[in-house]
Amino acid sequence: MTPRHQRPLGRRKVLFALGGAAVAAPAVAALAPHALAEGPADRTAADALPLTIVNDTGSFDNASVRLYVVGNQDGRQVRLTPEGTLAPVSLSDNGPDGFTDYAIDLAGSGETRLSLPHMSGRIYVALGGRLKFKAVADGDGNAALQYPAGWVESDPNYGVLHDCAEFTYNAAGMFCNTTMVDMFSVPLSLRLTGAEDQTTGTVRDGGRAAAFDAVRGLEGFSRLVVDDTRIIAPGHGLDAGLFDKDYLAPYIDEVWSTYTGRDLKVTTNAGTFTGRVRGDRFTFDGPAQVSFGRPSTRDVLFCDGALAAPNDGTTGPVAAVLGAGFNRSTLLSHPDQPTTDPSDFYRTDLTNHYSKAVHAATEDGRAYGFAFDDVADFASYIQDTAPTGLRLTLTRF
Repeated sequence: MTPRHQRPLGRRKVLFALGGAAVAAPAVAALAPHALAEGPADRTAADALPLTIVNDTGSFDNASVRLYVVGNQDGRQVRLTPEGTLAPVSLSDNGPDGFTDYAIDLAGSGETRLSLPHMSGRIYVALGGRLKFKAVADGDGNAALQYPAGWVESDPNYGVLHDCAEFTYNAAGMFCNTTMVDMFSVPLSLRLTGAEDQTTGTVRDGGRAAAFDAVRGLEGFSRLVVDDTRIIAPGHGLDAGLFDKDYLAPYIDEVWSTYTGRDLKVTTNAGTFTGRVRGDRFTFDGPAQVSFGRPSTRDVLFCDGALAAPNDGTTGPVAAVLGAGFNRSTLLSHPDQPTTDPSDFYRTDLTNHYSKAVHAATEDGRAYGFAFDDVADFASYIQDTAPTGLRLTLTRF
């Protein structure tokens, strides 16, 4: 499977289209101001994909779990109704408390079956409470949603146990993943059937507790654990003052110093790029010349800033590989990137221990611990060009 950072649409662009999961405030989905080409209900019958929700938490009954399917279709914010149709987001959806109620209740018992139309979005689950999405006007006056930001203490959803999976379902197929890029809270598993039968994201028995214990026990990371509710990703922890903004600075400096005197090779679909640090910029020659300034710890954790990865086929893929190398701390030990042996990941003291913990929690070692965890195919991501069904399971804690 081709790594997603080398596909035309990278995860960061998908996330910002959905609302910008990398910001440290409630995310607003800003979308193009044109109406749907055809009514949402018109497209449902022809394109619907069976979506099955399974509650296997062992801790919450179906009546305690609520589902939210939100996203966009043809540039307009929409949400899935319990009937399997899409309804546009409207400012009038806000109730007296100032928030929408887009919850879909699970069946009284057993599995819950829905129909998923063509759209890109997120499937949120909330356990023991309700999520508060707020309909707001974007910069063009169009209705958009503020998404939950569980890593922000002032967010109205901070006290609610919740998590989400991400997907894009269109004429090309289904593309989906479980994500821990922002936080890890509810163990989720995705099974996608079609041309293949694939499962991703499954947390091993005791994996959730092990991840919480691992992060809680690490100096510098312990404050990222919020009771037994969630672990906040270190990038968001940094923005909230819970994580050292210079944590990775010594490693970054050592990379810069090391590659002043020797080459780093990065291989992508476009070819091999060879780079050295020249004048405090990491400059690569190859199919094209690309150059990067010295990143900050925040740039590394978010794979952004100095490591921003545009969808240009050259700078973007190299930035993604560098971002993965920094997070996995393999750049000094492996001058040929990307590194593909997971036993070489996270072996230094200064590393993304949060990502290490969530990878260790899954049965297959795949997780989305940072934005470009798909480098060398280590993300909890699956796709199918001829899908017949999607199954989301809330697995045991």
